[in-house]
Amino acid sequence: MVSKIKILHFADLHLGVETYGHTDPVTGLSTRLGDFLRAFDELTDYAIGNKIDIVLFCGDAYKSRNPSQTQQREFAKRIDRLSGAGIPVVLIIGNHDLPNTAGKATATEIFGTLSLKGVYVSQKPEILIIDTPSGKIQIATLPWLRRSAYIARLSNDEQQGLSLKDINIQMSGTLSNIVSGHAAALDPKLPAVLAAHLSVAEAKTSSEATMIIGNDPVLLLSSIAIPAFDYVALGHIHKKQVLSTSPPIVYSGSLERLDFGEERDDKGFYVIEIETNTAKTVSYHFHKLDGRPFVTIDIKLEDDEITPTDTVLMAINIHGSKLKNAIVRLKLDLPEELENSINDNAIKEALSPSHNAVISRSIRRNTELRLTNQLVEELTPLQALKAYLKQKDFNKALSRQMLVGATLILKEVNTDKD
Repeated sequence: MVSKIKILHFADLHLGVETYGHTDPVTGLSTRLGDFLRAFDELTDYAIGNKIDIVLFCGDAYKSRNPSQTQQREFAKRIDRLSGAGIPVVLIIGNHDLPNTAGKATATEIFGTLSLKGVYVSQKPEILIIDTPSGKIQIATLPWLRRSAYIARLSNDEQQGLSLKDINIQMSGTLSNIVSGHAAALDPKLPAVLAAHLSVAEAKTSSEATMIIGNDPVLLLSSIAIPAFDYVALGHIHKKQVLSTSPPIVYSGSLERLDFGEERDDKGFYVIEIETNTAKTVSYHFHKLDGRPFVTIDIKLEDDEITPTDTVLMAINIHGSKLKNAIVRLKLDLPEELENSINDNAIKEALSPSHNAVISRSIRRNTELRLTNQLVEELTPLQALKAYLKQKDFNKALSRQMLVGATLILKEVNTDKD
């Protein structure tokens, strides 16, 4: 009989994100905190109900490095449920879990201090050999490497003249060496997973941009695509994605949408099965959660619009039931002529089924209006009038009279100024 170890991989919980929320009258907490806790509850229920052997959390438990007591309590409740069900949990330290200064405790360090049964907090690179209900597994960890901690290890001479780019390149080399060191130290007879919180160059962010060397050290995919690992579980990038299939290198993404940059991203976690026989066959799938939807409505109005409010309401109504309990962003692009023609109350009423609605206006000003080959702002008043009369094909005799009259008026105005 083939034995399999079942792993649940998730990351980037970010408890504490309250943007677009309001106070829940029942709990007194932010409704957005409730969104994230519901997602965590679904994950916990799945792990217990489907007899998951081990849960890997790849960093960033909270939004803030200094989470509130309530956020810590709620996170601990779910970890305790997993531990109480006999499911080992590995917590990798992410960049949001680290304090601003060295010496202070990390956001999840307390679990290691309490020695909660089956809960492992990895604050430094290490290889954990963990007993699960289906056998032993090796978890090679790579928590977030703090730049200040890395620099502190360098001598004054080594620090001299280093730019941020230089430091990131050096840190990337250090991380790469740690990964290869882990791979060399693994027992080939046991299933092995690399669990890390880091940036991989080939990864896509939620805006579809690839990671580039900037503020963070970035590893090339080839640095972690090592056959000694049966699966590579990653955190830090919020967009779920599979970077490689041999071995599987996977970002689970964030568990819930944080903002409109993640509007079109599916959210959830990965479930992995590794056969414990010699071949160690690996299979994995994404388990999607139905999180709070984000919906953007883009509307562009033209200056010949007769009933602009009705046009906006029609565009809103097209989305129908999708707006119910969603976080909605209505982006109005309109000419300045219609700026005061929109019934805001009617629009707010149409958006009332949503959980939260944000309305933004982009007003198109006629700054590029031309009467000649010159901008209006570049013409004198008399030149502008002359160009206007010519453009409108006014009667020549009448035009002359108007220009004479305008000249006299301007002369009188200028005399008064003197």
